[in-house]
Amino acid sequence: MYPMPPLNPAQSVAEMTWSLSDGQRVKVSDYRGKVLVLDFYATWCAPCRESVPHLVQLQTRSGARGLQVVGLNVGGDDDQLSVTAFAREFSIQYPLGVPDKTLTNFFLSDNDTIPQTFVFNRSGELVKRFIGYDMDVRSQLEKAIDTALLSSSD
Repeated sequence: MYPMPPLNPAQSVAEMTWSLSDGQRVKVSDYRGKVLVLDFYATWCAPCRESVPHLVQLQTRSGARGLQVVGLNVGGDDDQLSVTAFAREFSIQYPLGVPDKTLTNFFLSDNDTIPQTFVFNRSGELVKRFIGYDMDVRSQLEKAIDTALLSSSD
């Protein structure tokens, strides 16, 4: 288990934004009422490539229960060119986007290892942070998501 990123009271996580691949601008608070999983990845990152099939499976299995996975590419400008093929290769059905610098700085300021996966409860509160990916992270991620899905929204 890893510590949460350092919190700055001047920053509201709920209002931090990213751009989806269709150009739409979204923020954490847009997903209130859902369990939101933000996954910071790059197409060239080996552990990211291991984690994505699991995220696809989680979204498929629990989307109807209120889970929303969002992949946020932090692989750099050149990596953006590979996202469409990456999404096709892994049959990614959840939204993919690019985080604003403020969002990336907030979540990855103390550790820029990827993948990093953040689980928010239905109230929009950050409840778990995972750095890297292995079988232990896989089971802990499932547990965190299941716990958040079982919780009420208020």
